[in-house]
Amino acid sequence: MGLWLLGLTFAVALLGSVIGLACTRYGMATTRPAVRMRWFSMGALSIGGVGIWLMHFIAMLGFAVPGSPFRYSLTWMLISALISVTGVLAGLYMLGTEFSWPRILAAGFIIGTTISVVHYTGMRALHLQGQINYDTLLVALSLVIAIAGGTAVLWITMVMRSTSLRLIATPIMGVTVVGMHYTGMAAVEIINDPSAPAPTGFALFPFIFPVFVFGLLTLAVPIVAVLTVRDRELARMDAASDDLAQEARQLADH
Repeated sequence: MGLWLLGLTFAVALLGSVIGLACTRYGMATTRPAVRMRWFSMGALSIGGVGIWLMHFIAMLGFAVPGSPFRYSLTWMLISALISVTGVLAGLYMLGTEFSWPRILAAGFIIGTTISVVHYTGMRALHLQGQINYDTLLVALSLVIAIAGGTAVLWITMVMRSTSLRLIATPIMGVTVVGMHYTGMAAVEIINDPSAPAPTGFALFPFIFPVFVFGLLTLAVPIVAVLTVRDRELARMDAASDDLAQEARQLADH
C-alpha cells in the first residue's frame, strides 16, 4: 500500500508510545500503589493496545501474496491483544519507582519479548492457502531489536529529568516497534499451495477499521488524565495550603 501505510504504522506506534510513556512517568512519580497501578494500566493500554497490537495489524494491511487470499482468526487476534496489554503492564510494574539496573533490564526484557510474542502470535492469526516459514536469524534479530529498544526507552524514561530529553524515548519506542515488525516480516517465507482449502476467518480491513477508531477513542482516557494531572495536583496543593492556613488561624485565636 506504499509509504503512506508505513507512515501510518509509525504514527500509531508513536501515538501509543507518547501517551503510554507519559502515564508511566506519572506512575513512577506517585507514592500510592493504587494510583500507580492506574497510571501503569493506562500506560499498558496505550503502549500495548495501540502502540504495539493495533500497529501490527494496521501494518499487515500492506502484506499480500499474489493469488492467495488472507483471512484472520479472531481468537488469535484477541489472544495477541491480551498478551500485549498484560505483558507491557508486567514490564511497567517490574520497573518500579526507583532506579535499578536489574529492574530496568528485567522490564526491558519483558516488554521487548512481549513486542515479539505479539507479532508472532498475530502472525499465527493469519490464514492463507499455504504455509508460513521463518528465517531463524531474522527472527532472533527482531527479538534483539525489541529487547534493546525497549530497555533503552525505559532507561531514558527512568533516568532523564528533563522533559525534552525524555521525549527522545518516544521516537525510539516507535522505531523499535515498527523496526521489530518489519524485521519479523522480512523473516517470513510463504510456501503457496493453491490446492489447499480456502482460508476461513475475518477479512482484515473491515475488522481493523472499527478497532482503529475504537482504539483512538480509548486513548481519550489517558490523554485527559495526563493533561489534567497538573491541575489536580495544583488543586490538592491549594487545598492543603488552605487547611494549613485555617490551622494557623485557629492557633492564633487560641
